[in-house]
Amino acid sequence: MSFVRNLVCAVPLVALLAACQTGNPNTTTGALTGAAIGAMVTSDGDKLKGAAAGAALGALAGSTIPPERKQCIYTYPDGRQYRADCP
Repeated sequence: MSFVRNLVCAVPLVALLAACQTGNPNTTTGALTGAAIGAMVTSDGDKLKGAAAGAALGALAGSTIPPERKQCIYTYPDGRQYRADCP
């Protein structure tokens, strides 16, 4: 039960740190997802180790996925349109 209490206390802290991130948001998402899955699939005595291993593997997997680039539609004066990365 103490693991659940620790997890409930840690999640807001991780969310605050993730909000300050300026890099790839997929890394944070991967770490959080990996920690949750790692904690769920391990036995009762190894929940913390499972969460740590899952977070590390999730962060590694998430960092390999490039962040999504927003596309904008630009219009020439003659009415033709094209898509390009937003500024």
